[in-house]
Amino acid sequence: MSLLLSLDDVRVVYRGAKGRHTGVEKFTLSIEGGRIACLLGPSGCGKTTVLRAIAGFEPVRTGAILLGGRLLSSPTVHVPPEQRRMGMMFQEYALFPHLNAAQNVGFGLRRATREVRDAEMLALVGLQDAGERFPHELSGGQQQRVALARALAPGPALLLLDEPFSNLDGSTRERLTAEVRGILKAAGQTAMLVTHNEAEAQAMADHIGVMHNGRLTHWDGIRRA
Repeated sequence: MSLLLSLDDVRVVYRGAKGRHTGVEKFTLSIEGGRIACLLGPSGCGKTTVLRAIAGFEPVRTGAILLGGRLLSSPTVHVPPEQRRMGMMFQEYALFPHLNAAQNVGFGLRRATREVRDAEMLALVGLQDAGERFPHELSGGQQQRVALARALAPGPALLLLDEPFSNLDGSTRERLTAEVRGILKAAGQTAMLVTHNEAEAQAMADHIGVMHNGRLTHWDGIRRA
């Protein structure tokens, strides 16, 4: 597999009420296409900052971020988020309550391809019969799958997932973790997940990076049967 995402010696600095604060320091890793990576660590360790820097929501002070060999971020280059070919799925699914599932999935797509793509993505996540249902008519797990379908619909090169299972109960989280991994693998989708849940990281990822105080302290692959 070819290298898709690389971060080289990335540093992200915030300017707060008490002055500058380093959120991420000397961060380096790479991900091959089709792999699922996970950043694991407690709140405040910098994992979401890394995700935001990759997405283009935070500039980098030093280092570089490249996607498919294209420079996205450096001290002198900052490609806007909407030009990075990335999808994002947040803790809150942020579905539009006045749109049904199919309309949520197709939101922002070109009209000419919207209907076909809606159907393809809903089938991919196992909700092919739920296109006409509104968010309040769906379970939490179904809403999550609609949000995943919407993130995948534009065909992103990289999918970023920020604690996507945190609002689900234990049994639902365990089931959906396996389901989402299966969906991403079936789509051949490269993804990066951030979580504080070790079991979730082990179930989802091909590679896990452990973060502490803004630094990557461990990066290793997961052996699977």
